[in-house]
Amino acid sequence: MSHVVSPLDLPSSYKDSQSELDRETERRLLSHSCTLYVGNLSFYTTEAQMYELFSTCAKPEEGGGIKRIIMGLDRHQKTPCGFAFVEYYLHSEAVACLRYISGTKLDERIIRCDLDPGYKEGRQFGRGRSGGQVRDEFRQEYDSGRGGWGHQRLELERRQQEQDRLRTQVQFDTYAAIGGLGQAGADVPTGEAAERIKRARSEEEEEEDYERRDEDEGKRFRGGDDE
Repeated sequence: MSHVVSPLDLPSSYKDSQSELDRETERRLLSHSCTLYVGNLSFYTTEAQMYELFSTCAKPEEGGGIKRIIMGLDRHQKTPCGFAFVEYYLHSEAVACLRYISGTKLDERIIRCDLDPGYKEGRQFGRGRSGGQVRDEFRQEYDSGRGGWGHQRLELERRQQEQDRLRTQVQFDTYAAIGGLGQAGADVPTGEAAERIKRARSEEEEEEDYERRDEDEGKRFRGGDDE
C-alpha cells in the first residue's frame, strides 16, 4: 500500500561528519537509539525550555522519561550555539519526538530532530573555526536567534572597520604633520605650518609698518607745504 504522506518517524540523512562508524553499524545503533540530535535552536533557548517540550513525548509510566539534556556549546566561549542532545530511557520516546516534535517551533524557530547513534563527551562543542557550528560560519543572512550575521560576514565587516580606522589614523597623522587639529575640531596650524604662517604674518606686519610710516611722512610733508 502506497502512502500519500511519508512517515515522520524515519531516520533522516543526518550523519555525524566525524563519526568513524560504517553505515551498517550506524544503522544498527540507530534502530534502538534513545538519543536525539536537535538542531536549528536559538542561542537563547534554555535547557528548561527543552525539558518542557521534550518531556511531552516521555513515558514515565512505562519506565521511560528524559535521562539528560546536553546543550551544544561554543568551543571558545562556552555559551549555547544552537544545538543539543536529548537522551531518553526508551527508544520509542525518541521515535515519538521524530513524529511529533521535529518540524515544530520552539522559541519561534522550526527545530529539527534526528536519531543519533549515541552521545560521546566532546560532541557538545561546536566544530566551526570560530567555535560555533559550521553552518554559522558561512551564513550570509542575518539571524537574530543565532548571533546575528554569520562569522565570515562579521569578520569581513570587522576587517573593513579596521581598514577604515587605519585610513582615518593615517589621514589624521598626515594632517597633523602639516596643520593639525585644534580644540573642538577647529583647524589650528601646528609645527612647520604654524612657523610658516607666523613668518608670513611678520612680513605682512612689517609691510604695514612701512606703509604707515610712509603715510605719516607724507602727511607731515604736506603739512609743511601748507604752512
